[in-house]
Amino acid sequence: MSKKDNRKWISLIALVLQTTSLVLLLRYSKTIKTEQYLSSTAIVTAEIIKGLICIVLVWLESDRSMNRLFRVIKQEIYAKPYDTSKLAIPSGLYAIQNNLLFIALSYLNAATYQVTYQLKILTTALCSVVIRKKIIEKHQWFSLFILTIGVAFVTWPSSDEIHKRSTAQSQATWLQQLMGFGAVLIASFTSGFAGVYYEEILKTESTSIWIRNIQLALFGTLFGLTIMFCLDYEAVMDKGFFQGYSTIVWIIVLIQAIGGLIIGIVIKYSDNIIKCFATSLSILFSSVISYFLLHDFIPSL
Repeated sequence: MSKKDNRKWISLIALVLQTTSLVLLLRYSKTIKTEQYLSSTAIVTAEIIKGLICIVLVWLESDRSMNRLFRVIKQEIYAKPYDTSKLAIPSGLYAIQNNLLFIALSYLNAATYQVTYQLKILTTALCSVVIRKKIIEKHQWFSLFILTIGVAFVTWPSSDEIHKRSTAQSQATWLQQLMGFGAVLIASFTSGFAGVYYEEILKTESTSIWIRNIQLALFGTLFGLTIMFCLDYEAVMDKGFFQGYSTIVWIIVLIQAIGGLIIGIVIKYSDNIIKCFATSLSILFSSVISYFLLHDFIPSL
């Protein structure tokens, strides 16, 4: 097995473990009665941490020389504004995607949201064909379709859960549900396009993946701060940026930041479609673990 293959499989395993642990920790955090944190600040914090980790990695690659570190950052980021600005597109789309999912969850029940969002598997494959001219055989399309349906069934809640949510959802108007459905559909397409666009940048240019992640983190922080001030300005001014941050929240933010790095490595040495398979596999793992350990997931089948 080549060195590239080793990196690919190690990164895929790491992504499955990272996504599974993140899902489980998020579910566990919901069982703790404490002050809620602002998701907009968590996104910004994760981007900052991701950027700092990448700066440390670039420093290590620069023989632990601060002068070389500053020189590399100046040459690759500051001196190449056009090249750096390319990362504004996926970063902006990721920011839009996060907020669209927030809107979707406000108007849709979990069942509709989970099932509809699995369309990102197919939109990613479609974007790979259009943007990267990737050839996907018929049996591969069939596998992707089956994967989408399978994950949708696994994430579909039990009839009891649906009944409990029906009362709360009955107040939502048809227009609100349509808005939620539209939001998650657009999020599926932005997820696929942003991922494949980022893959195209990583695989067609020689710039270090850590530099690319620093560029992505810069724009991610800017977009995240903009969204935070638009949505949660009063809350931040009232109780502070880190309101509701507990040890478990900090762990979640750290895992989220590390996940961004792992995804970059997976895309670099594999592709976005394989990434979708890995994240879907993590959904299956987290559901099984939740059923046996946390007892907070009851399959409907």
